[in-house]
Amino acid sequence: MSVSPHSLTYVKFLHLANALRQGPGAPELDSLEERLLNSLAAAWHTGHRIKVLEVARLLPDTSERTIFRRLKTLEDKGLITFMIDPQDQRVRHVLPTPKTDAYFARLGECLSLAQQG
Repeated sequence: MSVSPHSLTYVKFLHLANALRQGPGAPELDSLEERLLNSLAAAWHTGHRIKVLEVARLLPDTSERTIFRRLKTLEDKGLITFMIDPQDQRVRHVLPTPKTDAYFARLGECLSLAQQG
C-alpha cells in the first residue's frame, strides 16, 4: 500500500505535537479546551476581536455553559485573558496571552519540522 507524502507529513506532525504537549512547560489541555483554543486562534488570526458571547458559535456542538466554564479554565491556565470593551462596559473580549502565542509558535515549529522530512 502506498502512502502519500502529505499523509506522512501529517503523521510526523501529530507525533511531534503530541511530544510537545507531553513535555515540560506545555499547558495541560483536555480535548475540548484544545478545540476551543484552536478555534479562538483561527479567529484571532483573522484579526477578529471575539466577544465572550460569540465564543459559543465557534463550537456549536457544545453547550454555552460548558464553553464558558472552559473559558474560565483557560484563563486560570494563563492561556486567555478578558478585556472590557472601552465603548461598552458590558462587553468582554477574549484575547490570547504571551503563553498562548508561545504554545502556537511551538506547534508551528513542529509543523515545519514535519515538512522537512
